[in-house]
Amino acid sequence: MSQNVTYAVELKNVQKKYNGLIAVNNLNLTIKAGEIFGLLGPNGSGKSTTLKMLLGLVQPDSGSVHVLGLDVKDDPVAVKKLVGYVPETPRLYEFLTGIEFLDFIGDVYGIASTEKQTRVNEYLRALQLEGREGDMISSYSEGMKQKIALISAFLHKPKLLVLDEPLNGLDPRSARIVKDLLYKLKEQGVTTIMSTHILEIAQAVCDRIGIMYQGNLLALGNMEELRKMAKLPGSGLEDIFLKLTGTGDVKAVVEELVR
Repeated sequence: MSQNVTYAVELKNVQKKYNGLIAVNNLNLTIKAGEIFGLLGPNGSGKSTTLKMLLGLVQPDSGSVHVLGLDVKDDPVAVKKLVGYVPETPRLYEFLTGIEFLDFIGDVYGIASTEKQTRVNEYLRALQLEGREGDMISSYSEGMKQKIALISAFLHKPKLLVLDEPLNGLDPRSARIVKDLLYKLKEQGVTTIMSTHILEIAQAVCDRIGIMYQGNLLALGNMEELRKMAKLPGSGLEDIFLKLTGTGDVKAVVEELVR
């Protein structure tokens, strides 16, 4: 059932308002199982609200949200069991050590003790946290905290990853490991939705990209489709993004600032 669906995500006519202001406006979006999807947009465009609605953390005012064949409103707990989530600013239990936190996360998801230990050790080794897992999370650098957050999202082998700025604070080696891991998981049918401000990463990693602006899905497609939409053949995602969102006239702003 939920494990064998064509679409990992289906949003139909989804709308969300905060104090009368439209955060997400009549959003229709489908994301295929096994796709790496980039969700981009300037601050306040509705990206984070959309991601939170997929997880059942925010309820839409209207419309429907289905994740892995499940209605998020009807069964949010079942959805959370199948999803790994890293918010833009992960909130970790900093009074715990790294290993205590990951042990707790493994128990929450009901991972058997031996399997949990094996997975944790593999991730700690891969992301160069071996030897620091016994330290308090409060003593970690931002990059180390990000690694712990990522491990906690990967640990239960989710079918959908929702990653908001997943490479924040990571060194190049760790960032490469995470990107290669996403490709490997894609081969196993795992879907990733990634929001990032680093457009080069989205261009290099994502199969398709959606650009949100002022609560609307402004553009959707692979790089070639986006280039055609923006009428910018051969251009990179940064130029496409700036043109489609109407924020491309930065030269005049810079000249004003240096007067």
